[in-house]
Amino acid sequence: MAISGGADSTALLRALVRIGSNPGGRLAAGHFNHRLRGSESDADQAFVETICRQWKVPLEVGGAPPTGLDSSQFGSLEAAARHARYRFLAHTAAAKGLRYVATGHTADDQAETILHRIIRGTGLLGLAGMARARPLGQAVTLIRPLLGFRRQEAGEYLAQLGQPYRVDSSNLKIRWTRNRIRLDLLPRLAAEYNPQVVEALVRLGWLAREAHEVISGLVESLAERCVQPSPNGGVRLDRYALAGAPPFLVRELFIAVWRRQGWPLAEMGFDEWDALARLATDRPAAAWHGGQAAVHVFPGGIRAERVGSDLRIVRQ
Repeated sequence: MAISGGADSTALLRALVRIGSNPGGRLAAGHFNHRLRGSESDADQAFVETICRQWKVPLEVGGAPPTGLDSSQFGSLEAAARHARYRFLAHTAAAKGLRYVATGHTADDQAETILHRIIRGTGLLGLAGMARARPLGQAVTLIRPLLGFRRQEAGEYLAQLGQPYRVDSSNLKIRWTRNRIRLDLLPRLAAEYNPQVVEALVRLGWLAREAHEVISGLVESLAERCVQPSPNGGVRLDRYALAGAPPFLVRELFIAVWRRQGWPLAEMGFDEWDALARLATDRPAAAWHGGQAAVHVFPGGIRAERVGSDLRIVRQ
């Protein structure tokens, strides 16, 4: 499991130690030192090493390079740190033959994630928040056992045990949007609008995920009818097959194509997906039999070209 030394992950590790491993199961911990807070980050690592030694839990420690994390291809330092951490966890689990990586995300983390995405702008899948389980590698699955528990419950559990934990000082700095949501916006919403706002956001996430599962089936059916691979590594879409499809379903189809191809999603927003949908569907039927091709280049160098009844998409 992943442990930072904070309350949530420490509570999860302590609970797993108390429960004990299932027959044939193994428990190991992984800690990634991002080296973003100097001596405080090193103290977190030392704390994790101490409790794992105390509880006889094998520990693997990884860390950012001395030169620091490169955020240029991830858009932010936070995204680069998350990528490096999960890459370390996936590699470590695979190397040890472990099938699952557990994290300490709670219902509060889920509510913050959903609210953050609403503020930035999101689609239905983003509104669903974090999945309880998702692939982390070819043979490794990420699981979040504490998504049904509140952060306060984890703290109370540790208090009952007299178990110390680490506090990340960067979580108290309000210059980051995520921290402002946690420290200001959510408490204000709970105090002035709805005391059960966390539960309401989590419930909204579950409803969005259920709806997206239904839509995914429709998208898969549509993709089978109109999407074909191209020899150049791209895809070809039959625009005839998209005729009459709801715009929302067409946009979701393109999102699925992007994910399947492994193309960058970070800079693709509603305007980009809608432009793709219009490029594929907004011409009258007569234009499908010829005429001047329409070309659009999307973020990440993804080139979409309308040629007759085809929409051809390839990464340049």
